[in-house]
Amino acid sequence: MKQKERPLILVTNDDGIFAPGIRTLAEEMKAFGRVLVVSPDKPQSAMGHAITIHNFIRLREVEFMEDVKAYSCSGTPVDCVKLAVYHLIKGKPDLLVSGINHGSNLSINILYSGTMSAAVEGALENIPSIGFSLMEYGIEASFEHTRPVVRSVTRNVLAHGLAQGTCLNVNIPQAAAGPLKGIRVCRQSLGSWEDAVETRLDPTGHEYHWLKGEFIAKEAGQDTDVWATGNGYASVVPVTYDMTAHRELEAISNWDHAL
Repeated sequence: MKQKERPLILVTNDDGIFAPGIRTLAEEMKAFGRVLVVSPDKPQSAMGHAITIHNFIRLREVEFMEDVKAYSCSGTPVDCVKLAVYHLIKGKPDLLVSGINHGSNLSINILYSGTMSAAVEGALENIPSIGFSLMEYGIEASFEHTRPVVRSVTRNVLAHGLAQGTCLNVNIPQAAAGPLKGIRVCRQSLGSWEDAVETRLDPTGHEYHWLKGEFIAKEAGQDTDVWATGNGYASVVPVTYDMTAHRELEAISNWDHAL
């Protein structure tokens, strides 16, 4: 009897192909199947679901790790997914994993996140997809304690699959917060960014602007990702690209829509 081929797993991120988080993720994926890495050639954080349509995109095969074929891409995280599916694989992988991101992708941050946009693109293609984030921005961040979470979530997705159009947003507290208590499946917390613009002068005396801000959690119910990660758990939020405000359909349908 012919042995079944191991699953093909596409690995990508938004921090760039040489970021430590993607190496950790690729190492863990080797235990589950064949691994293909397609990642931006430079950091692409906060690119959201951007795609490149007004410029060309370059792919370059790079040395990455043993038994893993890897390509750097001059485009965005979503470009990486599209090129992998339609050019390199010419088909769909069995699983897409994105990350491990440097920094939180809790709450509304999924709208800005290149990490999660790659996972959402996978969901659009009906590929079971997971975005992993470590809630630490420091360049020296350790990813070792993320490994059990990555293994657990990956094992379950490969075993059970995901509903069409759904991906998972996984956030893992930093090691300094203490030992992980476990994994919680929860909903996305409400939150927003308190934005600010800092204006400076360049050496020639011309103005330039620097965007900055602070994330404000608007709630912390015990069924939310903000509560879970703040209390020692890794959070798992099922995410869909359907942005319809279903709760408002009936109310808005009852408006006077006469022309």
